[in-house]
Amino acid sequence: MDDRSRVGVRRTYERIGDHFSKTREFAWPEVESFVDDADGAGTALDVGCGNGRHAELLADVADRALGLDASRTLLCEAQDRIGPRVSLLQGDATRLPLRADSVDLAVYVATLHHLPTAADRRASLDELARVLRPDGRALVSAWSTAHDRFDAPADAETGFDTTVDWTLPGGETVPRFYHIYAPAEFERDVAASGLTRRSMELSSGNCYAVVEPERKVPY
Repeated sequence: MDDRSRVGVRRTYERIGDHFSKTREFAWPEVESFVDDADGAGTALDVGCGNGRHAELLADVADRALGLDASRTLLCEAQDRIGPRVSLLQGDATRLPLRADSVDLAVYVATLHHLPTAADRRASLDELARVLRPDGRALVSAWSTAHDRFDAPADAETGFDTTVDWTLPGGETVPRFYHIYAPAEFERDVAASGLTRRSMELSSGNCYAVVEPERKVPY
């Protein structure tokens, strides 16, 4: 059953999480490069941490690393992988359970595109802006129409919603919701949020943006 809601997305990953985790062993090179460029951090956050493969990188450069995911199954996989090096939280990307201005470094990769509405996606970007310190920065990614599996024009202004099946051992398929971003749409969503884009690139069919919180002008 295709349940296009945040609850539905969480249920999907509770169902497939064990098998999904086994296929997500290595960190993405784009995330490795972003973290390698960091000069260290007090608190680092991985939003949508899955099995902890990127939170593990953050733990190498931060005094305190946090991993957040909606799926308890994936958090259990992360616990098995990285143990006490990272504090794990079950939560919603649209309502981060953290204080404002509390995070120095963050990664938010391969998660934004699973939020089912434009309002959800915008809320999650605003939440990321809220928790970042004024001098903090983050890497945000989403699957893009630039990927060669999608028949979409390169200059599309908007993306589209779709499902991509996950095949479990035994052959059962489970649909996973995605919003496939057009690069121009991704850029607009970041610009419309409380984040400021420092750089953007297309890599391996994904949009990537390095962002920082929008500068607040004092009254």
